[in-house]
Amino acid sequence: MSKPIIALVGRPNVGKSTLFNRLTRSRDAIVADYPGLTRDRQYGTGRVGRIPYIVVDTGGLSGEAEGVDPLMAGQVRAALEEADAVLFLVDGRQGILPGDELIASYIRLFSKPVQVLVNKAEGYNHDLANADFFQLGLGDPIAISSAHGDNVQPAIDHVLAQLPEKFSEPSMEPDAHPGIRVAVIGRPNVGKSTLINRMIGEERVVAFDMPGTTRDSIFVPFEREGQEYTLIDTAGVRRRKNIKEKIEKFSIVKAIEAMEESHVVILLIDGSEGVTDQDLTLLGLAIESGRGLVIAVNKWDNLSRDQREQVKTELSLRLQFVDYAKQHLISALHGSGVGDLFKTINLVHAAAFKKVSTADLNRVLEQAVLDHQPPLIAGRRVKLRYAHIGGLNPPRVIVHGNQVNKLPEAYTRYLINVFRKAFKWIGTPVSIEYKASENPFEGRRANHKPKIEDEKERISALMRERKKKKKMQKSRQ
Repeated sequence: MSKPIIALVGRPNVGKSTLFNRLTRSRDAIVADYPGLTRDRQYGTGRVGRIPYIVVDTGGLSGEAEGVDPLMAGQVRAALEEADAVLFLVDGRQGILPGDELIASYIRLFSKPVQVLVNKAEGYNHDLANADFFQLGLGDPIAISSAHGDNVQPAIDHVLAQLPEKFSEPSMEPDAHPGIRVAVIGRPNVGKSTLINRMIGEERVVAFDMPGTTRDSIFVPFEREGQEYTLIDTAGVRRRKNIKEKIEKFSIVKAIEAMEESHVVILLIDGSEGVTDQDLTLLGLAIESGRGLVIAVNKWDNLSRDQREQVKTELSLRLQFVDYAKQHLISALHGSGVGDLFKTINLVHAAAFKKVSTADLNRVLEQAVLDHQPPLIAGRRVKLRYAHIGGLNPPRVIVHGNQVNKLPEAYTRYLINVFRKAFKWIGTPVSIEYKASENPFEGRRANHKPKIEDEKERISALMRERKKKKKMQKSRQ
């Protein structure tokens, strides 16, 4: 079952980005650090509320008559069309403005459930803050503070409760789909459908020509050389003769859902166009998902020698931050290199779920520290005491020690590379979490100091008492 999509709309500076970050429990939008989305709508997985959902930040609408139409015709219109509910943010401190009324009129055209959120209401009487916004005609407003979190949870629960019952049902467990689950993602017209048909086999497509909505992922089980796979198709598996549209609709929502259900992600890049900003956006999503990653460069057979050299140079420069992912140069149309994809998929899946003993992990950690000691922090050497596995897919290593939270990022990258090489964690991201060990002697010195002082005072008192007795004895003599 697909997750509901909730769109955030409103004028600039009403707190949409702050609310987005609070709902996704992140400091930044999921793909905000990757090129290509700074001017587009941003997507994230909502983690505040009774059920999971996808939240979309549309950016600010000017509310100016001369500026509204072009803005609404683009990213905002697309977000409102795909949304299941709309959160309309207004500024409680400024009160209702003409721009708010204009945006409200536009939202009504989409006939979607709308909830007005009166933001920046901290310290204000909520009834007074809401009073102006009843005239928008979009139901009862709810006063919140996206910066402080005031009333955000109840507001989101209220919105989710208004959605159809299908979103309240638990989604089908991914384990119901056999074998290795592989999501194929990529920009429009990079050859996803051609690759999927090639991987499954032309004769198998008819059996899995299943209906699905434009947003739902389609699970396509098949078997190859005794290994079961399930392809998660975001473009729709169709017979090749039925593929009439050359440009498929690009949807980050479908990509997020497919990756969440997968074990391994194949990012398909069009070799004739090189690495685009939209490719980097999808790559950022794949990294954030924590899934195993394979990069396939398609249409390689159509490139000249000079073009191939240029693409290789671009791949090495623009994708150096994801050097753990294997790259394949393929032709989905003619099938060259596609067979090798399965070998890498199997390797990546095995690496993501590989179990490592605590003894082996600590042996590698000890050798890594001997080869390259942690730095000094405030004159004290950081001590890494022991490590253990905290999870799989992706592998997560928990390292215990002193001052570990102050380790520089460069040393963490060093440890990741050491672990990756030692345990052959191919094609999967590896994360390290630090746990600061408690010092059993901390505070002991401070606690003992009063006792020492008391002992000194007791001895001094005894000495004074003895001197006093001696004087009295002398005086009597």
